[in-house]
Amino acid sequence: MQLRELSVLSAVILIIVMLVVPLPGWILSVLILVNISLALIVILVSMNTTEALDFAIFPSLLLLLTLFRLGLNVSTTRSILSEGEAGVVVETFGSFVIGDNALVGFVIFLILVIIQFIVITKGSERVSEVAARFTLDAMPGKQMSIDADLNAGLVTEHQAKARREKIEKEADFYGAMDGASKFVKGDAIAGIVIVLVNIIFGLIIGMVQMDLSFSEASNQFLRLTVGDGLVSQIPALLISTATGIVVTRVASEGNLGQDITTQLFRYPSLLYIAAVTIFLLGLTPINMGLTTVIAGILAYGGYRLSKSSNGKEDQTLEEENEIASTDMSSPENIVQMLSMDPIEFEFGYALIPLADTNQGGDLLDRIVMIRRQLALELGMVIPVVRIRDNIQLNPNEYCLKIKGNEIARGEIYIDHYLAMSPGIEDDQFDGIDTKEPAFGLPAKWISEDLKDEAELAGYTVVDPPSVVSTHITEIIKQHAFELLGRQETKQLIDHLKESYPILVEEVTPEPLSIGDVQKVLAKLLREQVSIRNLPVIFETLADFGKMTNDTDLLTEYVRQSLASQISKQYIDEKNVVKVITASGQVEKLIADHIQQTEHGSYLSIDPETQQRIIQGFHQEIEKIALQEVTPIILCSPAIRMYVKQLIERYFPQVVVLSYNELHANVEVQSVGVVNLS
Repeated sequence: MQLRELSVLSAVILIIVMLVVPLPGWILSVLILVNISLALIVILVSMNTTEALDFAIFPSLLLLLTLFRLGLNVSTTRSILSEGEAGVVVETFGSFVIGDNALVGFVIFLILVIIQFIVITKGSERVSEVAARFTLDAMPGKQMSIDADLNAGLVTEHQAKARREKIEKEADFYGAMDGASKFVKGDAIAGIVIVLVNIIFGLIIGMVQMDLSFSEASNQFLRLTVGDGLVSQIPALLISTATGIVVTRVASEGNLGQDITTQLFRYPSLLYIAAVTIFLLGLTPINMGLTTVIAGILAYGGYRLSKSSNGKEDQTLEEENEIASTDMSSPENIVQMLSMDPIEFEFGYALIPLADTNQGGDLLDRIVMIRRQLALELGMVIPVVRIRDNIQLNPNEYCLKIKGNEIARGEIYIDHYLAMSPGIEDDQFDGIDTKEPAFGLPAKWISEDLKDEAELAGYTVVDPPSVVSTHITEIIKQHAFELLGRQETKQLIDHLKESYPILVEEVTPEPLSIGDVQKVLAKLLREQVSIRNLPVIFETLADFGKMTNDTDLLTEYVRQSLASQISKQYIDEKNVVKVITASGQVEKLIADHIQQTEHGSYLSIDPETQQRIIQGFHQEIEKIALQEVTPIILCSPAIRMYVKQLIERYFPQVVVLSYNELHANVEVQSVGVVNLS
């Protein structure tokens, strides 16, 4: 154990000893001086902190110092009442204050106690209570502000985490200070009671047991009581003042001394006004020479500060110009320009109210919720969405970019509502014809006064922020596989390793690299299969990774392991899935044309036959689409990925499943069979 830790533990044991064991006067004198020194150190440290958390240990330290001071009070009281003395420090303080008149000295001591109890302690307690309440009330707003900054790309994940931790620590600190301030108040009350006990029982002991006269007893015990009270109340006063300084400290770049001198003398011209006022006071019976000297000092100070501030302004302007000239030519800054945001959302100037919280916009909060929702749905952390306005876009237009490439574009009107038709067109609603951007459904932008009528007519009416957030959600889901790189995969693996270290060690770095795992996860995301169940995915990779490193084949094995998850994704409430199947002829044709190579396998069919198969799928997909059923193709496990590759370019949203990916209790209904036409 380190010496510092031993010293703190020894101090706590010493406090217990003081409460029980009588101590000689010279030890009490040493401990009293130590108490005063600690109080001075505490108030000096509190004055030099830039924010409250710089002195986060203060609440606990406050309790220990209060207990130490009370232990000293007990020891000195025991010594005063039993021996009639309490060391040279107490004697000196008492004699210095009382002097020749005991009554005047005692009155001065009472004034000091009143200041300590009513002004300093009471104020510190109230400030601690209010600070704790307001800090706790402000926590949700601060958390939302951090999420908004993270969303807008103003801070990184690491910076956001640090800021959240700081807010939590501030709440804990002010809550602890609220409780610790009650001890300070109790200590002040205890000090007053101890003084009264020392005076009353000191007079009784002096007159009854020591055979002193009333004047002798009052002089001796009053002097010792005042001395004991002073050596106790002066450190208490310093600690209470430090408490007030800490809890009223606003975060700044300098300490209290720097802030006072900087802010109090920020306006040098005001010193001239003060100098003139003090000089005019000399025209009254106040000493003219004294007021002239003080006015001269103020005027000279104003002159020096004015000259200094002008010099600083010139220096600051030169530094700004120098920085501006070097910013563009610095190679480091050019390198920073090469970085690209994974997701960017840009909008025209008319859509600024959507993102401006001062105008009631909640787009930032919605994007926070989108990222959380997609993390649960997809099992990956969606990168921060960079939000910015773009004057090159039309006023009501927005676009979404992924890795610098524009993926989607849309147009909304913030003073309108999007009304999607129930299937029966109604010409009574005047609006701007459009298509719902996320799913391409026919819709109209209608004014707010038609909203209620449209809802009664069966239209689905959506506000502009919901339209945008839905579009963003769908686009990110469709392109999530592009956002999952090796670095993101490494983060997922590290997170899994915390709970399943042996499982991760069996998969990576051997037999599969992080790149292999990333390809498997990306292939799952490409077909809208969530990778949240990473333990099951890695169990499968551990089983089959030693047999093959073909990521296509490994993906098929993983999909079969996730059969329950995939089945739940596509079955209806009756546990039924309606599918399109391929005839035996088509399946055999595809299976026979699979070519195996050392780099993997691929489908090799002549263009004419390939076109006939695609045409067959097209016909069946159109039929099932008219029944308002999601098109799902079901085929044998051996050809599933080749069927997906075959039709993906023409029907990217069509789901292709194998028999092994459906749970045993799922009822399969075939609504169409693909034949070679």
